[in-house]
Amino acid sequence: MLQKQHTLEKKLGWSLDERDPKFIKSMMPLLGLLYRHYFRVQTSGWHHLSPQQKVLFVGSHNGGLAAPDMLMMMYDWFQRFGVEQPIYGLMHPRVWEVAPPLAQLAAKMGAIIAHPKMAYSALRSGASVLVYPGGAEDVFRPHYLRNKIYFAGRQGFIKLALRENVPIVPVISAGAHDTLIVLADIYKILNQFHEWGMPWLLDIDPVVFPIYLGWPWGLAIGPLPNIPFPVSIHTQVCPPILFERYGREAASDRNYVDECYELVVSKMQYQLDQLVLLNHNS
Repeated sequence: MLQKQHTLEKKLGWSLDERDPKFIKSMMPLLGLLYRHYFRVQTSGWHHLSPQQKVLFVGSHNGGLAAPDMLMMMYDWFQRFGVEQPIYGLMHPRVWEVAPPLAQLAAKMGAIIAHPKMAYSALRSGASVLVYPGGAEDVFRPHYLRNKIYFAGRQGFIKLALRENVPIVPVISAGAHDTLIVLADIYKILNQFHEWGMPWLLDIDPVVFPIYLGWPWGLAIGPLPNIPFPVSIHTQVCPPILFERYGREAASDRNYVDECYELVVSKMQYQLDQLVLLNHNS
C-alpha cells in the first residue's frame, strides 16, 4: 500500500491529465473574493491575447510560497477565457517533493512539474504555458529587489519558445512582493555548513533560505509557507515578444539565446518600471 502511494506521488506532476476543470470552477468563488476584496487587483493588457493563441507566459515571481500574483493571473485567465481553455503552469520540483498534498491541489489547477519534457508536452498539446524562470531565488528575493526582474540567469524558457515557435508574453506585477517582506537570504552561509557536514532537513536542498517578516510567523527563517499581507496588487500582461529566428538551430545558438534572453529581461524591466511608476502616481 505504501509503495503504491509512493508511486502515485512520484508520478504527480508528470501528466497533463491531472488538470481538473470542475475543481478549478469550484475554486473560482474563493479566488474571486481574494481578487476583488483581499488583494484588490487591478489588471491590464489582456487585450494582447486571444484564447485560441498558444503562448509562453513568462513571469517575475513574488510573495514567497503563496505567490499571490501567480494565483491572481490564473484567476484572470479562467475568468476571461473559461476553465476549459487549457493553460499549464510549471511548478518547481521541490514543491512536489516537500508538499505532495499541496502539489496535488496545484496539479488540479493545471500545475505540472518544471521539467523540459512537460513544458514541451503542454505546448504540443495546444495549451499555453506559464513559467517563472527565477524560481525560488526570485520569489524570495530581498525586498530591496522587489522591482527588479530576476531570472537567476536561467535561459531554458528561451530555448523552449524558440524550439516550439511560440511568442513570449511577459506577465508582471507591482505590489505582490510587499505581501511578504524578505529581509535577506542566508542560503550561502547554510550551504557552507552543509558542505562541512550539516544535513539538509528531509535531505532536500532548499535552494534559498530567507529571513522574512510575514504572517503567521512574524519573523521567520527558511522557505516556510506564509499568509500574504492584504496588499493591493496591479498585474499586467505585456505585448508578445517575437524573435527574428525560431527552430532547433536557433535554440542551439548560444549567442542568439543570450541575445533573446537579454531582450526579454530588458523589455520586462522597462514594463515593470512603468507599472511601478504608475502605481506611485495613482
